[in-house]
Amino acid sequence: MELKFSIIIPVYNRPQEIEELLASLTKQTYSKSFEVIVVEDGSENSSKNIIENYSDKLTLKYFVKENSGAGASRNFGMQQAKGNYFIIFDSDCIIPENYLVEVEKALQENFTMHMVGQMLLMNLLL
Repeated sequence: MELKFSIIIPVYNRPQEIEELLASLTKQTYSKSFEVIVVEDGSENSSKNIIENYSDKLTLKYFVKENSGAGASRNFGMQQAKGNYFIIFDSDCIIPENYLVEVEKALQENFTMHMVGQMLLMNLLL
C-alpha cells in the first residue's frame, strides 16, 4: 500500500501560528510528496499572505469558508484532500523533522503485521 499523506489544518485568527507550523513542515526529512490543506474558518485576521509565502515550498491548497468550528473545517479539508491518509494538525503545532518518516514506518509495520496475521489465520482455518 502506497501512502499519500494529506495534512489538514483548520485555522482561525492565527496567522503567526500557522507560519510556524508551515515552516516546520518545510523541514520534513520525508522524501515523498505530501499535500497541505489549510482551511481558514471565517477568520477576521487572514492567513492568506502567510500561505502565499509557502506556496513554492509546499504543495498547498488554501480554502476560506464561513466560521463553522474546527470539526467542520477538518471535515471540509478531508473532502478536498487527494491523499489516502489524513493527518490533522491544529495551527499551533510545530512538527518534528522526522514526523512523516516515523508515521509511514509505523503504518507500514502495522500493515505488514496485519497481513501476516491474516495469512496465519487463513492457514489455521484450512
